[in-house]
Amino acid sequence: MRNMNEKQQLANNHISVDCVVIGFDGERLKVLLIKRAGEENGEIFHDMKLPGSLIYMDEDLDEAAKRVLFELTGLKNVHLTQFKAFGSKDRTKDPKDVHWLERAMSMKVERIVTVAYLSLVKIDRALNRGLEEYQAEWVALPDVKALAFDHNLIIREAMAFIRQYVDANPAALFDLLPRKFTALQLRRLYELVYGNPIDVRNFHKKIALMGYVMPLDEREQGVAHRAARYYRFDKKIYNKLRR
Repeated sequence: MRNMNEKQQLANNHISVDCVVIGFDGERLKVLLIKRAGEENGEIFHDMKLPGSLIYMDEDLDEAAKRVLFELTGLKNVHLTQFKAFGSKDRTKDPKDVHWLERAMSMKVERIVTVAYLSLVKIDRALNRGLEEYQAEWVALPDVKALAFDHNLIIREAMAFIRQYVDANPAALFDLLPRKFTALQLRRLYELVYGNPIDVRNFHKKIALMGYVMPLDEREQGVAHRAARYYRFDKKIYNKLRR
């Protein structure tokens, strides 16, 4: 990791990257945010933002996204897909955001174009390890409040991109699920992504038509309700059917 002097020399104050990491905990879709604290007009403020920062002059965008995500959250080996650039002149209209970034980077900041990256992950213990140390946390999408810069807009655009991407590449949705999952988890995930309730019977018919979703001879254990069957996603069958 570079020291602050190197950052001052190499940071590009017109281009940044922001990472939208969307996870599913079996019940809710969440986004990974980092806490931000600053001072404006003599008052201390606390809010949240996406993991993002300015890029270095000597690095590619993809490299910058991986570096920034690791430096701010500790996450690595996470697949990031570039999905949209945001360059509105109003991105830095709030002086609070500009002053905070200038203090953080020790440099003058004006208009910034940001390139947004997306990652779909399943939330598990391994992924959560160390997030507290980085002041990062998962926030359920309905609970996301006003964020820094235009980060609320970036999240909305990320969800629109996910819906379009899943339509063309259904396998992407299974990146959010554990290795074995129930029909309820899969249905809940579809409902959250598309924002519409799905009839239970119709959804079971839909699963039956998915040749790549395989029923297992396993059921839930230690639950108060009727134990549900587990399923798994078979990537080989999926790829074969797609060809």
